[in-house]
Amino acid sequence: MFVDEEPYLTVPTELIDRLGLVVGTALTEEHRGVLGREADAVAAYRTALRCLERRSFASRDLCRRLVQKGHPPEAAEQAIARATAAGLMNDEQHARHFIETRFARGRGPARLRLELAQAGIPTTVTDRLLAEVVSDEAVDQRMVGLARKRAGQLEHLPRPDRIRRVTAFLARRGYRGITVREMVREVVDA
Repeated sequence: MFVDEEPYLTVPTELIDRLGLVVGTALTEEHRGVLGREADAVAAYRTALRCLERRSFASRDLCRRLVQKGHPPEAAEQAIARATAAGLMNDEQHARHFIETRFARGRGPARLRLELAQAGIPTTVTDRLLAEVVSDEAVDQRMVGLARKRAGQLEHLPRPDRIRRVTAFLARRGYRGITVREMVREVVDA
């Protein structure tokens, strides 16, 4: 839309028709408010599309990013709703892909739960997807493999230090509990 032959803002043509605006119409404050809000929503949606070109996002995470980029919260929420309605966003698909790729890189269940919770994925969805995507045997195998690799890198250290450092390494990766400590002792002693 142009005002005084200068670019003013970008809005859908349907909005201009709905407001009854034609060339030469003087803009009222009400028009400016409606047009401004719609222009904000269009800008936020364009930013969301650029973000989604690179990778998938959880809805809450992308909304937070849009607000950080300077879009009003209402416009960010409208952009998320529009992208979701267009089938460009799906929190469950994002979470499933996140779990698959991050688990393959060695992250454990506890860290995956934490990172997905920070992205706004409900814990019930995360727990269900973890049960579907990652078996207990796969978790154990990944954990033992990581422990063996790390213990091998620390062979020069005394046994107590190796146990402590391998356990801490696995905890940072998201593997926790008594079974981890027992397994680390077995791996270090082997």
